Amino acid sequence: MSKSFLTLEDTKISNEFKRDGYVIRNVTDKKSLDYIQSKFIKLIKKDYKFDKKYNNEKILNFIHKKIKKNQLNDFRLKILNQINKDENCRYTYFKVTKSYLEAIVGNELVMQKKINLSIQLPKDQDSLLAVHSDVWSGDSPFEVVVWLPLVNCFRTKSMYILPANLINQFNKKISKKNYQNSEKVFQLIKKKVKWIKINYGQVLIFNQSLPHGNRVNKESETRWSLNCRFKNIFSPYGDKKIGEFFEPITLRAASEIGLKYKLPKMK
Repeated sequence: MSKSFLTLEDTKISNEFKRDGYVIRNVTDKKSLDYIQSKFIKLIKKDYKFDKKYNNEKILNFIHKKIKKNQLNDFRLKILNQINKDENCRYTYFKVTKSYLEAIVGNELVMQKKINLSIQLPKDQDSLLAVHSDVWSGDSPFEVVVWLPLVNCFRTKSMYILPANLINQFNKKISKKNYQNSEKVFQLIKKKVKWIKINYGQVLIFNQSLPHGNRVNKESETRWSLNCRFKNIFSPYGDKKIGEFFEPITLRAASEIGLKYKLPKMK
């Protein structure tokens, strides 16, 4: 095998991603992250009033004291719609993880057109994401997910993922027996999954082909996390296509020229 031309830091993060199936790093631009969080706070304050002693973190962590479970989805969609109207939010989202994406995925990227938001209230049985792999439902294995917490996330206030070094063992077991529902699949791996501990100011990039999900939030605080998919523009696509789900964000000049090039007609 020829010598890699990756930098030592790129090699380190690449090896970690391959070994574990995810990496956690400090965001590369804290001001951009604070901008995103502040947008949510402004939208929340339009509908709910808070005591002055409540800082941004406390507002997000204890939003369940203001909103009922049956109001949650409408509330989530309302503020998410406003966030996705602000093109600067997508740009700042990319900025907080740019160098890590370039190391893991490349520097000619497509980005999901809309950012997703998860809000998980304490003890809420209706905001669960059963164990799954995005590739099982048609996503490309060339995609990665950038998972950005707006609050500190830990234990059941976070998400879990099956480490990459266990995926072959999992695939062998799952192929030998018919697991009729996702709960039975989770019971198979629950002692082996890694619960992600990540603080506000950090970002998680993970391999979405690995089984992952969440459970009932048994902590006393609400989870707020954003997620968005990225992939190399020239890597194979699954059901989510460029122009429909993804759009180019860092296409380079030579690629633009090459994509437009047409051989001259010769007589």
